[in-house]
Amino acid sequence: MDNGSSSRNLAESLRHQLHRYSPGEKLPSSRALVERFGVSPVTVSRALAALAAEGLVVTRPGAGAYRAQQGAGDARSVDTSWQQVALTAEEQHGEPAPRVVDASGVTTSLAVPPPGVIAFNGGYLHPSLQPEQALGAALARAARRPGAWERPPLEGLTALRTWFARETGGPGGDFGPAHVLVTAGGQAALTTALRALAPPGAPVLMESPTYPGALAVARAAGLRPVPVPMDDDGVRPDLLAEAFAATGARVFFCQPLFQNPTGTVLAAARRRHVTEIAHAAGAFVVEDDFARRLGHGGPLPPPLVADDPYGAVVHVTSLTKPTAPSLRVGALVARGPVMERLRAIQVVDSFFVPRPLQEATLELVGAPAWPRHLRAVSAGLRERRDAMLAALHRHLPALAAAVRPPTGGYQFWLRLPDGTDETALAAASLRAGTAVAPGRPYFAAEAPGPYVRLSFADTTGTDEIADGVRRFAAACAEAGVTAAG
Repeated sequence: MDNGSSSRNLAESLRHQLHRYSPGEKLPSSRALVERFGVSPVTVSRALAALAAEGLVVTRPGAGAYRAQQGAGDARSVDTSWQQVALTAEEQHGEPAPRVVDASGVTTSLAVPPPGVIAFNGGYLHPSLQPEQALGAALARAARRPGAWERPPLEGLTALRTWFARETGGPGGDFGPAHVLVTAGGQAALTTALRALAPPGAPVLMESPTYPGALAVARAAGLRPVPVPMDDDGVRPDLLAEAFAATGARVFFCQPLFQNPTGTVLAAARRRHVTEIAHAAGAFVVEDDFARRLGHGGPLPPPLVADDPYGAVVHVTSLTKPTAPSLRVGALVARGPVMERLRAIQVVDSFFVPRPLQEATLELVGAPAWPRHLRAVSAGLRERRDAMLAALHRHLPALAAAVRPPTGGYQFWLRLPDGTDETALAAASLRAGTAVAPGRPYFAAEAPGPYVRLSFADTTGTDEIADGVRRFAAACAEAGVTAAG
C-alpha cells in the first residue's frame, strides 16, 4: 500500500487482520501502521475511526487502539454498503453542488501524537500555558451563581455579549450587546456565518493558503471555495476584486491578523481597501480574528469590523485559543439584518450555548488573573517562536532563510523544495518522533508548491522545540530535503 492509498483500503486490511488479536488486546501503534502500510498519519487515524464506528476497535486518546471486547451483537454482520449510495445520491436530485464532508485537514491539527512524539502539528496551547487553575476556579464559582443551570438568552448572556462588544470595538466603540451572538467557539461561529451568508452551490472567496477548517465548513455546506492569492502583506486587493467580478461571490473569508498558516498581518494600506472591494460587490467579509490574544507583544491593529462603515464585516472571535481546547466560547459580531439571520441559523442548529460555560467565561475574563495570563501566553509564545527559528537556522538553514518570523500566532509556514513529497515527509517526520502538518490541505485548489506547517504552541518549551526541529531535520534528510535545500 502506497501513500496514496485510501483510508477505506487500510480499514479493510486491518479488518481482515483483527482475528490475530484477542478481544481487548492492543493493536500496533499509529506510527507502526504508518511505517507498515506507507500511508500518512491522517489515513491511519481515519481508518481506525471507521473501525471504531463499526464497533470493531476501541480508541483511547494517548493510549492507542484495541480490539473491541466481544458482545452479544458481535455474531451478526450488518451490510451497510447501501449507505455509500445514500450519502452520495443528493447530486442526482437537484442538489446545486455536492457536499464534501471531509475533516482530514482539520484532524491533522487535532490529532494527539503517540507518546514520545513532539507535537508540531497542534493548534492549541500546551497545558503549561493554559490557565488551568483559573479555569477551575471560574467554573466552580460559576456553578454557584444563582440561575447558573437555567436556560440562557438565545443570543447569550447580556454581560458576556457586552464584554465581547467592548473587546471588539474598544472602550469608545459603538458596539453593544445587540451586535453580538455568543457561539460555541470559533469553529461553530464560522459554520454559522458561512451557512447564513451563502446558499448551497454559491462560490465563497478565501485567502490562499487558508485555514483547512474553513475549507471543510464551506465544502460541507455545498459551497465552492475560490482561492485568492496572498503576498507578504496579506490578500492581494487586485486579485480579490477580479475574483468577485469573475465569480459573483457574496462572501470573502479572511484572517487579517496572524493568518493561519502564513502568520501574515494584513497591511494597513489594504485594510480599508478590502472592505471597499467587498462592499462594491455587495458582499460580506467574514473576518476570523482567532489569534488576537496570541500576539507576541507588539501593537495590534483593530479588527476590520471596528473600522467598517458599511456593515459588510461579520467578525468571528473566540476564547478557545488563548485558554484551553474545551473552553468552547466565542462570538459573532455584526451590524444590520444579518445578525438576525446568524441568530436564526444558530438557534436551529443548537438552540444556545450552555449557560454554565458562559458564566464560567465571565468569571474568567473578569478576574484579575486574566490580563496576567494573556501576558504569560504572549511571553511563552514569543520564547517558543525564537527557539524554533534558531533551531531551523541551525539544522535547516536553507528553509529558514525564506521565513519571516511571525509577530503573533503559533506557527511557521515553510516552503519546501519543488518536487518534495510533503506527505512522505510528514510520515518520515512522525517516524523520527515529530508530528507536522503537510501544506496541501491549506489550499482550495492546486497548491503552488509543497509546504509544511510547524506549530510551537503545544510544546513544553525551548528544549523540546530544539529536539523536535532536530528530529524534523533528520526526517528531511530521509525524504531527500537537505539542509541546503
